[in-house]
Amino acid sequence: MSKVARNSDASQLVRFGGIPLIGESPAFLTLLRTVERIAAHDTTTVLIRGETGTGKELIARAVHYLGARRACPFVPVNCGALPESLAENELFGHRGGAFTGATQESVGLVRRAHGGSLFLDEVDALPPRAQVSLLRFLQEGCFRPLGATAEERVDVRVLAASNRCLETEVREGRFRQDLYYRLDVITLNVPPLRERTGDVRILSSHFLKQFAQRYAMRDRHLHEQSMRWFEQYGWPGNVRQLENLIHRECLLSEADELDIKAPVDFAALASQLPIDQAGLHELSYHSAKLRVLQEFDRNYLTRLIALAQGNVTKAARLAGKERRAFGKLLKRYGIAPSRV
Repeated sequence: MSKVARNSDASQLVRFGGIPLIGESPAFLTLLRTVERIAAHDTTTVLIRGETGTGKELIARAVHYLGARRACPFVPVNCGALPESLAENELFGHRGGAFTGATQESVGLVRRAHGGSLFLDEVDALPPRAQVSLLRFLQEGCFRPLGATAEERVDVRVLAASNRCLETEVREGRFRQDLYYRLDVITLNVPPLRERTGDVRILSSHFLKQFAQRYAMRDRHLHEQSMRWFEQYGWPGNVRQLENLIHRECLLSEADELDIKAPVDFAALASQLPIDQAGLHELSYHSAKLRVLQEFDRNYLTRLIALAQGNVTKAARLAGKERRAFGKLLKRYGIAPSRV
């Protein structure tokens, strides 16, 4: 049975817009206690850091819905998806006739968030001009839409998130230092799943139940050996990767007990595969590269088939390939599953 942090008002988050902040590891509970404290002070800017897939937007929603702004809009913005030429317009809007094709007024996302919270995901992806405009808005609390003659003032709490090292972005000139200091008033560090001891089991149970309800399926459970795999795996894609894997298996498998092997960590596996480098320097670049890639393929496929105990379907699933295409690879390299 899935668990929500106990002995904490954060358990109420499930009722605020269906936010599933689930877990009971020390790292996760520490984060939730910090979220509760921050939510009570709704004028401060918050910078949320964490690897991709850790749930930074969920944490931002928690800050919003636990605070006094919960009845007002929560407006999420994926800064990485904003075209460079339109980023300022998307954020701050424009007046009719401000430029060719602007036949009517456009209310920007900042105005839409009035009274509530503006969540800037991938804030490091904002183009330089938009960074300047955002900095001024954070300093003054006002902005001027494109084509307007007067400034507008709004009451918005800014929550920003990044999975990059912003200090490096500043040092290498891609992110303004003054904007970084404006955003970094309070920082929340969302722990990766590999540091949330015990939460993989809780989250797996939650996702199994969630997908059973969504698709009107019978309840499923994980084979204990699969769970041990899950608890040992590094989960580079974090909670999102775990959720997607269980989602896929729930749709593809008809068994009550799901036998899932944790996805292969390609980087770790590649570093362990022996590559014969003898004579490489005597070959052309193209020939040397081709030989290394072929040797990697052969070693990788052999290891993967062994990991799946000769089951081609499971091995293909671990590799993220369609079974027929995976079978062709085995045939190309003369790998017989029954002999591995």
